[in-house]
Amino acid sequence: MAKMIGGHASVEGTRRYAERFTGRLAPGHFRELDGGAVLSTLGLGTYLGSEDGATDVLYQDAVLRALELGFNVIDTAVNYRHQRSERAIRTALATAISSGVVARDEVVVATKGGFIPFDGAVPRDPRAYFAATYVETGIIKPGDVARGAHCIAPRYLRDQIDRSRANLGLETLDVYYLHNPETQLEETERKEFLIRIRTAFQALEEAVAAGCITRFGTATWAGYRADPGEPGYLSLAELVSAARDVGGDDHHFRVIQLPYNLGMTEAFTRANQRVKDRVVSVLEAARQLGVSVMASASLHQGQLTKLPPMIAEYIPGLTTDAQRALQFVRSTPGIETALVGMKTSAHVEENAKVGAVPPIPWEQFQRLFSAAGG
Repeated sequence: MAKMIGGHASVEGTRRYAERFTGRLAPGHFRELDGGAVLSTLGLGTYLGSEDGATDVLYQDAVLRALELGFNVIDTAVNYRHQRSERAIRTALATAISSGVVARDEVVVATKGGFIPFDGAVPRDPRAYFAATYVETGIIKPGDVARGAHCIAPRYLRDQIDRSRANLGLETLDVYYLHNPETQLEETERKEFLIRIRTAFQALEEAVAAGCITRFGTATWAGYRADPGEPGYLSLAELVSAARDVGGDDHHFRVIQLPYNLGMTEAFTRANQRVKDRVVSVLEAARQLGVSVMASASLHQGQLTKLPPMIAEYIPGLTTDAQRALQFVRSTPGIETALVGMKTSAHVEENAKVGAVPPIPWEQFQRLFSAAGG
């Protein structure tokens, strides 16, 4: 494995980063994650884009610009753009660190594993690639894969963590998510699913102990938003209980990610999570269980860049609907960071202007939410 950058995001480092923006960004732009690390309320995502060199360069420039403008949360996954997004981040981080834009301990880098990735591009023979890379090497065994594309077996997760570390050029990953674990429920009974989750969590706790990751969680699409009777439903309390079974009270299951935006408000509005004797929203469940929440799809992949004119009346101080949509997400109680895909420096600069405006106060947020039909 090539030489990698040591260290990880720390309380001291992230606070140092935030202090550099005092007077440049509004109070409330940075918030505490578990343990006291400070995160920007806006983070850069790297999901979309073509699998080519031109898009790699765009992402490299966007990540560097984001770090310059007050974003210290970078989100990716090993399968995004067939591993190219992670590799673009590696180049951007190396440049930012070597040029003094940031130090390693100032930046939170999150990635995900679960979906089986190609390497740079779709291979001519995907089945042969899968067999040679994962089956013949013993990384994946028969019965480990769900829907032909998803795996959370311990040996596979260890392999994927090392791939992501190499791709990102980082000795330690700040957040490692199981990517859409509800995919397993499409082919697995819930009892077997919980066994697989526990063994996956054990592997992730071992990765923490080895210094490969610092915390882990689940990044989902539908699992936490579904109704309890639906096959793909995820109970946050059940997962935290599994983490506690494996890691004790000091377990490292500390972050979840799910879609939340003006058009998908279930995380805030839908009471579908049972915690003790109450049924609450996933944001409230996370608060009670000591789990931080990152919002994905903050602009619903660009669908929320044109909003009804009345929204501007409730979200003052901003000039574009994209900014207003981000302000809504980052102002929602319980959301740590609003993630948004940005692959141009121009998008970063537009969205960074949100950081110069304080999050919406609770009373005003309630009026906005009612006006928006929440």
